[in-house]
Amino acid sequence: MLLREAAETDLPAIQQIYAHHVLHGAGTFEEEPPNVQDMMARHAAVIANGLPWLVASTGGEIAGYCYAQRYHSRSAWRFTLEDAIYVSPGHIRKGVGIALLGELILRCATLNHRQLIAVIGDSNNAGSIGLHKAAGFEQIGVMKNVGYKFHIELDAVIMQRALA
Repeated sequence: MLLREAAETDLPAIQQIYAHHVLHGAGTFEEEPPNVQDMMARHAAVIANGLPWLVASTGGEIAGYCYAQRYHSRSAWRFTLEDAIYVSPGHIRKGVGIALLGELILRCATLNHRQLIAVIGDSNNAGSIGLHKAAGFEQIGVMKNVGYKFHIELDAVIMQRALA
């Protein structure tokens, strides 16, 4: 498995991975998959802020991706980031997630950020919650019934990890 910065040529594969999670999972509260141009704009915004957007590739295929973005735009939040991580359905539970998240944590710490927040859709999302715990995050709260997708109300689990 190769971990590297995402390139613009990776964005169609990234869009397909994310579209799968939008359409079939509650890990994201987005209900309509963004198109490739939308993903290009999101990627450009992350890179413009000097933050990492990484992919894991195996056998020439994008197996997953992750990135960090500012947690909030107000200046007092400037040392706090939020992570996003999605793994291709065919690569779940094969070490892709923990490899990506570990590298993201290292890069964010190197950039002198102090805290990394995960906002995980669905309190039943054992995979993402377990992945974040394995990477040193602790659950700090649950926002009850803040999302509505697939005709059900969903919680959002908040996890946090110090970077310093």
